[in-house]
Amino acid sequence: MTTRQPVFFLSHGGGPWPWLDGEFRRGFDWLEASLQALPAQLPERPRAVLAVSGHWEEPGFIVSTAARPGMVYDYYGFPEHTYRIRYPAPGSPDIAARVVELGRAAGIAIGSDPSRGFDHGTFSMMQPIYPDADMPVVSLSMKLGYDPAAHVALGAALAPLRDEGVVILGSGLSYHNLRVFNAQAAAPSAAFDGWLRRTLLSDDPAARIAALEEWETAPAARQVHPREDHLIPLMVAAGAAGADPATCIYSQDDLRGGITVSAWRFGADITPTGFDRLGDGALATAPLSPS
Repeated sequence: MTTRQPVFFLSHGGGPWPWLDGEFRRGFDWLEASLQALPAQLPERPRAVLAVSGHWEEPGFIVSTAARPGMVYDYYGFPEHTYRIRYPAPGSPDIAARVVELGRAAGIAIGSDPSRGFDHGTFSMMQPIYPDADMPVVSLSMKLGYDPAAHVALGAALAPLRDEGVVILGSGLSYHNLRVFNAQAAAPSAAFDGWLRRTLLSDDPAARIAALEEWETAPAARQVHPREDHLIPLMVAAGAAGADPATCIYSQDDLRGGITVSAWRFGADITPTGFDRLGDGALATAPLSPS
């Protein structure tokens, strides 16, 4: 009997960082360690990963059906070799078909794309998790308009996949304002991350969803996410999580000189992971006090 898999909202880092070296690459060492630790948090080896990337948006929900997905180099200004890298994981047309079926059962139309490859929101995240690229990965788009409730509903419709050996990964970043990606983001990112912790660690699942659907009212919300493409994958994860508790599996407040970021797991048997680098030394599982 397959054990229910947890759900994740993860940071995929900046561009093709796993294939780089130097100061930029070293800035993601802590993230890399947390991603490498993810397979040990699973109850058993999954059948596949369903990745909702903050780098794939369509007029409607679309799932990749390719058996051998290619690559989407959706970044600029990086070294020439990063436009030739490969993450040769297989796709899974069967899992993609199941995604469409579950959507249909919930009244949610999900289209198919046989040519969509892995964007960096997927392959830069998956490289540290499964470096041998031997785990089937299916990509799922966001829907333009970024309606939080629609993405929560999508996640809820796809929740049965968790009992079928599929790990659902929302891939984004809890802070994403590329115009202010430096120490000037310290205060707004910390304020938003504090709200995110209080929200996700709520004992009331309905209150958690209600708060996420009204995320624009959070402290510094539009300073942190002027465009919410990197936050919306969290809505899908939260919808798939249902009433399962959350834990922070990665956090730091010194990214790029002072940005606070975090990543989350939803599921049973929650234990601290040790990938917490908050300046106040708080455990990743401890909610911040309201301020």
